[in-house]
Amino acid sequence: MKCRRCHKKAIHFQPYSGAHLCAPHLIEDIERKVKHTIRKHHMIEKGDTIAVALSGGKDSTVLLYLMHKLFGERPDINIIAITIDEGIAGYRPDTLRHAKEITSKLGIEHIIAFFKDEYGSTLDEIVAKGGEKGPCSYCGALRKHLLNKTARENGATRLAVGHNLDDEAQTVLMNLLRGDVERMVRMVPASVQPGLILRSKPLRDVPEREVALYAILKDLPVDFSECPYAYSAIRGEVRDMLNDFEVPHPGTKYAVLRSLDKLAEPLRHTFLQQSLNTCSICGEPTASDICQVCRLLGREG
Repeated sequence: MKCRRCHKKAIHFQPYSGAHLCAPHLIEDIERKVKHTIRKHHMIEKGDTIAVALSGGKDSTVLLYLMHKLFGERPDINIIAITIDEGIAGYRPDTLRHAKEITSKLGIEHIIAFFKDEYGSTLDEIVAKGGEKGPCSYCGALRKHLLNKTARENGATRLAVGHNLDDEAQTVLMNLLRGDVERMVRMVPASVQPGLILRSKPLRDVPEREVALYAILKDLPVDFSECPYAYSAIRGEVRDMLNDFEVPHPGTKYAVLRSLDKLAEPLRHTFLQQSLNTCSICGEPTASDICQVCRLLGREG
């Protein structure tokens, strides 16, 4: 097939747009989407220090590359990368090597924060001890906590994360299936909370497959392996359901995300943003007296 824009050989078909695209025009289309998303949602402002959450996987590596390409020459914008080393044997060392490679290549300051240093245990050690929660529950809360703390301590005004279209559509649907509309509304933050670095998701309008293709076409050092603990049942089921529905109904994932954007503003009047307290144990922001991390780790005041 020929590229819709230049009639050269196409390498990718977008079912949701009906377009066949060659490599240069696919790259151009992805970068256009990211720039539009940043402008539409005011994700980057003059004077920002952007902390990019860099795991070494395809999404975060593409995100860091694009942030550097779009803002690397701006004297009023500073970019740093933060990697969280949870301590997952046989997995994190390889992704960390790729993260170091891309930051070195781009000349970006790279900060590595360790579960072991912050919590006294690696994720492997926490899982080995057992508990009521699964590995992903521990990892999600602890990673988010340490990312925010590390970004804040390094002067970041924005925390950019590599959530792509598939990730966001899955999360919206998961929250709806659970009846957790309040959590869904919080996916689009209304305002900055003291102690919390505002999150940005520049890849939210780019399908996962296109993110992967961008990484390959740009020859970025990416680890495509999957975390050995990544077996969240409901997310996997929702992912498969959305993928199956996308085939006969192209654009479904975009429709789910647009529904969130339309609903978030009016629903904020019903689900008002909570004012956060300070955790009585660790001092980090929390909606209650003790934060989720301290509860998960069994810390006592």
